[in-house]
Amino acid sequence: MADDLPEQFDLIVIGTGFTESCIAAAASRVGKTVLHLDSNDYYGNVWGSVGVEDLVRLLSSDAAPHSTLRNGSYTWHDESGDTSTSEGDEMKEETGQQWTRETVLAMSRRFCIDLCPRILYSAGELVQLLIQSNICRYTEFRAVDNVCMQQNGNIVSIPCSRSDIFNTKSLTIVEKRLLMKFMNACNDYGEDKSNEDTLAFRGRTFSEYLQEQRVTEKIASCVMQAIAMCGPNTSFEEGMLRTQRFLRSLGRYGNTPFLYPMYGCGEFPQSFCRQCAVYGGIYCLQRSVDDSAVDANSNEVLISSAGTTFRAKHVVSAPRYLPASRDCVMRPHLSRGLFLSSTPLGNEVLNKGGGGVNILRLMEGVREAIFIQLSHFSGACPKGLYLFHVTTPAVSDDPAEDLRPFTMQLFQNSAPEFVFSSFFTLTTQSQPNKGGADDAVFYTDAPSFEMDFYDAIANARDIFGKLYTDLEFLPRAPDVEEIVVDGEDPSALNEHSLPEDLRAQLQDMQQATEQMDIQD
Repeated sequence: MADDLPEQFDLIVIGTGFTESCIAAAASRVGKTVLHLDSNDYYGNVWGSVGVEDLVRLLSSDAAPHSTLRNGSYTWHDESGDTSTSEGDEMKEETGQQWTRETVLAMSRRFCIDLCPRILYSAGELVQLLIQSNICRYTEFRAVDNVCMQQNGNIVSIPCSRSDIFNTKSLTIVEKRLLMKFMNACNDYGEDKSNEDTLAFRGRTFSEYLQEQRVTEKIASCVMQAIAMCGPNTSFEEGMLRTQRFLRSLGRYGNTPFLYPMYGCGEFPQSFCRQCAVYGGIYCLQRSVDDSAVDANSNEVLISSAGTTFRAKHVVSAPRYLPASRDCVMRPHLSRGLFLSSTPLGNEVLNKGGGGVNILRLMEGVREAIFIQLSHFSGACPKGLYLFHVTTPAVSDDPAEDLRPFTMQLFQNSAPEFVFSSFFTLTTQSQPNKGGADDAVFYTDAPSFEMDFYDAIANARDIFGKLYTDLEFLPRAPDVEEIVVDGEDPSALNEHSLPEDLRAQLQDMQQATEQMDIQD
């Protein structure tokens, strides 16, 4: 197939996952020519969001040579075999919808099901990057409604803000004061390097620190499960860092410190791809790589795809997209569970007004999992259905068995009325080729077990820094009203609101105009 495409590029990016798209946008923004390929017909790969039909197709086959999704299975639940509850019957009466396989598939395009779901800290790395780069104009968010914990077999919402703490009836006055004192101490951590109270816990666990603070068992559980979200072996330093992330994200966009992207986390790769395209990046979906080689004379990478050979100084690829990496050994990395239910999890307080976005961290010994419940207000599913995500680090090739301890915790006391359930594994390379400063090909990492995108962004920054050592990673893009069009008066712009590179261009234009005036 002949293409009317250029054959020479500064960078070829293969795979439209979060990390690859981030690098492509950063390179395009600083003036590099970028070609972005993906053999899928959707953006995001395992970082994407798909409809029900596409999910079933992905789970039914591991045939795609580049796929890192394995061990897929799914079940449609016969409504007559479900155990109904009075609360569930009330929900169905409100929506007037009986959910079956046929009705769900008929609305397949109204689902945005994350293959690798994430929740964002309001002051976290990704939110700051979106604001800094101005890519935030392509995204919408919903504040997470409830941060939950398990208490006496029930799922309860924890108080996050100062007002929530003082208004809650689940804590005594003494416990409220202890919790506020603890949160203030965590917020101040690191400001005084010689603080003896914290120096004594260096090298110890965060759990030991909590015990020394003489907080009650209820407060300790609240901090460990929902605020620091850490385990019994988490170090003191890591526990304090996680607690500070939580506290410093409070009060920005809602009562909780977390955000969820409207229409799913697949919006993030698309937003970065959109930014790349605005600055000249070229996109080709449903286009796989047939062969790759390195030109011994020019040291350029040659990428053959659909009868065309492209040349680039560097290549960034997701795992298994290049032919040379398809034979590598893949190991289980994340075990995932997806459930569609006609009833939500938890009591009426947690799902007031039809529910929203709730998160819960689960523990089973030293193992942990993250549970996310989404309602139609998130844009991820139609009204009357609830989408449950459960994620844990994989310990075997059987994702259902890996998740069994956590699904039993979730569903043994409150059985939702499932319409659909599925399990799958996200894999990673056993020995990934990271690429070095002198290499021409770099491989991105598979999604890690984290709630936000800290590791993924660090991976993107690291690769970009090796590619372009002296260039800024994702500098701010101008708004439409800041762009100077030929014939316009550049002095009409507010210079201080422009990115640094555009500000320099504006100053050069003004100097040239002044010189012309002098000559005249």
